Amino acid sequence: MNIKHLFSAAVIVLAALCITSCNNKKFHVSGTISNAKDSVLYFENMSLNGPVTVDSVKLDQDGTFNFDGDAPKNPEFYRLRIDRQIINVAIDSTENITVKATYPQMSAQYDIKGSDDCAKIKELALMQLDLQARVNAVVQNPNIPYGKEGEIIQGLLKQYKDNVKTNYIFKEPMKAYSYFALFQTITVGDQTALIFDPHSSKDDVRVFAAVATSWDTYYPNCQRGENLHNIALAGMKDMRIVEAQQAQTIPASKVTTTGVIDIALPDNKGVVRKLTSLKGKVVLLDFHVFASEGSTERIMKLRELYNKYHAQGLEIYQVSLDPDEHFWKESVAALPWICVHDDNGTQSQYAASYNVQAVPTFFLIDRNNTLQKRDIQIKDLNAEIKSLL
Repeated sequence: MNIKHLFSAAVIVLAALCITSCNNKKFHVSGTISNAKDSVLYFENMSLNGPVTVDSVKLDQDGTFNFDGDAPKNPEFYRLRIDRQIINVAIDSTENITVKATYPQMSAQYDIKGSDDCAKIKELALMQLDLQARVNAVVQNPNIPYGKEGEIIQGLLKQYKDNVKTNYIFKEPMKAYSYFALFQTITVGDQTALIFDPHSSKDDVRVFAAVATSWDTYYPNCQRGENLHNIALAGMKDMRIVEAQQAQTIPASKVTTTGVIDIALPDNKGVVRKLTSLKGKVVLLDFHVFASEGSTERIMKLRELYNKYHAQGLEIYQVSLDPDEHFWKESVAALPWICVHDDNGTQSQYAASYNVQAVPTFFLIDRNNTLQKRDIQIKDLNAEIKSLL
């Protein structure tokens, strides 16, 4: 486990400040911290440049506090802190959030109301504390050989990440708690690292990309979303460099990034077709199930688009999630565009990376291999295709 590399990934996220106000509307965070008389409670914005103090209060005997701020246009992150004890808070608009906690165990023992995101963040924070305790137990166990420590810790991390990916991130990648999960850390020895490593794990790059794609859709032009997008692209480049070095077939200096997550799947003749090989064309990336109701009508509409714009540079790259491969092959035998099949069906990691929550779903990719829009952002498909050709 490359802890140094993981720590560097944590630094990348601190890139640019993203706090926006909305018509002077306010959010409120209030509550009590007991057993904390004369302690200073800080209310900090977790900006992309690191913690920024918004307000603070010296607590009295009853420990009451009340902070407020301008309602953000996009999800924003704050924390309540006394010394090293922290409670994380996500603000989506004009929430009234109440917190009750006891010092000095407030990081693990607190109640929070008024926000589903904050409740999920609490779950993740407690899970993270449990993971850290398990890792510490491995490191401190004299009966575990040194060479075995890394293997056990990697197993704990995998178990944790599988749980978080399935039950949190892929479930609702547009939520603030999914963003929060991406930047959870673990400490091994004296090295602190991201649990999800977008610079040395291809699977973790896909997790970042899934959230980035979702935030691009739900919160367009938000700096946090743009930062996620950049991290995912940088991770893709790192992965390609590693693969190139391992294969020793192309120099790392020749490796470039693209604005899409590559897909490499076999077509109906068994030939592996790569999405990134279509650079130079406008691509309609389509996720489809041929066995679904309404499939025939939809394929006819795609044929009209293909016939109309293919000569001008449009290509369709269609990913089938059909469970029956034989049925799929028969269905696409006469189609003129690229159609590939994912054996994982609705459990497709490619579909998850693109935040496909229902089929059919499609995306438009420009000639530079940069993802431009997904279906819910498009009112006039013909006009959008023309603008990219």
